[in-house]
Parts: sequence; structure tokens; C-alpha cells
Amino acid sequence: MKNHWMIVLIVGCGILAGCADMDIPTPTTILKEPIGPNAARHGMSKDRVISLYGEPAFKSMVSSPDWDAPREEWFYTARISGLPVNSEYLAKDLYLYFDGGSLTNVSYKPLGKEEKKTGS
Repeated sequence: MKNHWMIVLIVGCGILAGCADMDIPTPTTILKEPIGPNAARHGMSKDRVISLYGEPAFKSMVSSPDWDAPREEWFYTARISGLPVNSEYLAKDLYLYFDGGSLTNVSYKPLGKEEKKTGS
């Protein structure tokens, strides 16, 4: 019986020691990055976005009176609806817009009118 408690104690200490290196975000960090450090950011390359979110559900070329030229729209379907907090595209559909190879807009609703499909 003593050996049983000793094993539980050793395992428990090991688990607690593993948590000692965790960095708990400060309130300032949470305010700067409310959805985490891996969120899509303006200026990101298409390859970086794919490494974070994977391939989009679909891609299309869209235009808007707010833009000088059409942009490529990538659409990601929400994975789980009804979550109280959205992280990346878990709870809400996500629309990403690229001008050339750089991310220019991130939105939860479409910003432009579709011109033509480009695959995927």
C-alpha cells in the first residue's frame, strides 16, 4: 500500500514540475492578441496562412469599390458553431483577402463580389 502512494506522489510531482515552465499570458498580451499569436495578420504570405489554417474551403477572385483591383478571397468554414469565444476560425466563418501574395484583409463576412472561381 505504501508503494502505491509513493508511485502516485512521484507521478504527481512529475506532472506538476512539467507545468512549471508554462507561460501564462499577461492581460497586456491578451489585449494585444485576443485570439492567440497564430492569428492571420496583414502582410502574411499565402504559405504562412496555409501553415496556420490549412487549405481554404474555396478560393475566388472578388472585387469591391473599396479596392483598386480584384483580390483573391479564401474562405474557411467554421469548424464548430456556437462557441462563446472565437479562436482562428473555430466558431465563425473566415474570409481572407490577398493582393498578390500578401494578406490584406481578414473578415467574418464577405467583403467583395465574386468574379470567377480559381479552384480548390
